[in-house]
Amino acid sequence: MPQDPAERRVVVTGAPRRARRTSGYYRPRTEIDEQTTLGHTYVRSLMRSQLRVGLAVFLVLVLLVAPLPLVFAALPDRAGTAWAVLGFGVYPPLVLLARWYVRRAERNERDFVRLVEDR
Repeated sequence: MPQDPAERRVVVTGAPRRARRTSGYYRPRTEIDEQTTLGHTYVRSLMRSQLRVGLAVFLVLVLLVAPLPLVFAALPDRAGTAWAVLGFGVYPPLVLLARWYVRRAERNERDFVRLVEDR
């Protein structure tokens, strides 16, 4: 059947059916950018978690380093033993403590970004 030239196809345009409407919901990133009370609470929670990790590392560091003078005073051969204690008894735990701190701080920041970006 041939089409009548008077009948043409018409392109209909309009607003998309699933148009995004702005709601009253603000994303956490907006709250932080606008420095609202809620945004301040988000940033404060990150700062508190980082402070907790820092204080835990500091406590372990104090418990590891503070008794060293007593250990050195109790050991008979002070020169050679002191270097052995410092090199093999203190340095490896310090490296492990530093690695744990960095991993934990990065995890806190990743969790914060995930919270802020709504993922």
